[in-house]
Amino acid sequence: MATSQTQSTKKIVATNSAPAAIGPYSQAVIHNDIVYCSGQIALDPTTMEIVGEDAKTQTQQVMENLGEVLSAAGSDFSKVIKCSVFLNSMDDFDVVNEIYGIFFTENPPARETVAVQTLPKHVFVEISCIASV
Repeated sequence: MATSQTQSTKKIVATNSAPAAIGPYSQAVIHNDIVYCSGQIALDPTTMEIVGEDAKTQTQQVMENLGEVLSAAGSDFSKVIKCSVFLNSMDDFDVVNEIYGIFFTENPPARETVAVQTLPKHVFVEISCIASV
C-alpha cells in the first residue's frame, strides 16, 4: 500500500518593527498555518537597548514587540493559542498580568508563567507565543 506525503514548508518571519534576534534563532517561524514566536524581551527595535527599569514598562514593550512579530506573520493577538511567560521574580506576577491582560481582553490563550533565575540581558520578563495565521 502506497502512501503520499505532502511536503510541509517552514517560513521564517523577520521584521524590522521588532528587535532583531540576539542569537541563532528567528523572530518567528510559520509551519502548517501556525506561527511560533520566539521569546521577546524589552528591547527597542531601533536601538536594541533595553526599555524600562521595571516589569510594567518592560512588559508593555515585550507585548508591543510580540504584536509586531505576529503582524509580520499575518496574525494578531486574537489568534494566539498559547503563551509562555518567564519572570525573574514572581513578585512581578500581578503587574505583568495587568499589562498582559490589555492585549487579551476576550478568549485569552492558554498560558504558563514561571520564574527563572536569569533572563537574557537581565530583563524582568520574556514572553513567547504560538498563534494561528
